[in-house]
Amino acid sequence: MDLRPLPGTALRVSPLGLGTVKLGRDRGVTYPSPVRIPGDDEALALLRLAHGLGINLIDTAPAYGASEERLGRLLRGWRDAWVIATKAGEEFDGDRSRFDFSPRGIRASVDRSLMRLGTDRVEIVLLHSDGNDAALFEPGGALDTLREMQREGKIVAVGASTKTPGGGLQAAGVCDVVMLTLNAASPDDRPAIAAAHGRGRGVFIKKGLASGHAVTPGAGAGALDSAMRLVLGEPGVTSMIVGTTDPTHLRLNVEAARRALADRVS
Repeated sequence: MDLRPLPGTALRVSPLGLGTVKLGRDRGVTYPSPVRIPGDDEALALLRLAHGLGINLIDTAPAYGASEERLGRLLRGWRDAWVIATKAGEEFDGDRSRFDFSPRGIRASVDRSLMRLGTDRVEIVLLHSDGNDAALFEPGGALDTLREMQREGKIVAVGASTKTPGGGLQAAGVCDVVMLTLNAASPDDRPAIAAAHGRGRGVFIKKGLASGHAVTPGAGAGALDSAMRLVLGEPGVTSMIVGTTDPTHLRLNVEAARRALADRVS
C-alpha cells in the first residue's frame, strides 16, 4: 500500500492502520470472540508483518491497558519507521475507565504516554471522548492543552476521537485529525467526514469492521471486501484503523484494503 499525506502535516500514513487494543487489554471489550493478549514474540512478529505489508500507522491509547508500554519496548530500535497515534483523557485501570480532561490531566496523560512509548514526541494525540464531545473544545480546555504541547514539540498533530455526529462536526472545524465511526450500520458521521475533508483535515475511521462483528462467519462471503470498500471508498478518509493480533487476519485485511483502493482508482 502506498503511503498518503496526512492533510495539514508533513506526515505520510498507510491507508490501513493497526489498532492495538488487543496488545494490552482483554477486559471490558466488545469483540465477537474472547481476546487473548499475545506474548512479546508474537506481538513483535505481528508488527514486523504489518510493516512488511506496508502499514506504518499504529493506533494506541492509555485506555488500551498495557498497549503503550508494550509498544515502547517492541518498537525500540525502529521507532522512526512508525507514525504513532495515541490518545488522552481516558485511562483504563484494569477494572474500568477513568476520564480526566482538565488541562493538568491532559498534560499528565501525554507525558505519561511519551514515557511509556519511550519517545520524546508522538505524531498524533487524539482526545478520547467520554461522549460529551462538546466539552473537549471549550476555550482553555483539553484541545487547547494539546495545542500547547504541540507548540512545545511533543506532538505533531492533535485532534479528537468523537462519539456523536455533532461532536464529529465540531471536531472537523478545530482539529488537525478527527477519528470518526463509519460502517454499514453506523453512517451518521458521514457529514463530519465531508466537513473534515473540505477543511483539509485528516480523517481516521474507527469501527470500520464494527469491532469485528461485520466479518464474523455469519456475515456472509464478501463481508470484509464490502466493509473495506465502504470505508476506503469514502471521499476524505485518510486511514482506516483495524485491530487484530492474528497474522492471517492481518494479511486478509491488507489484501481487502488493496482491492478496495484499486476499485476506488478504477
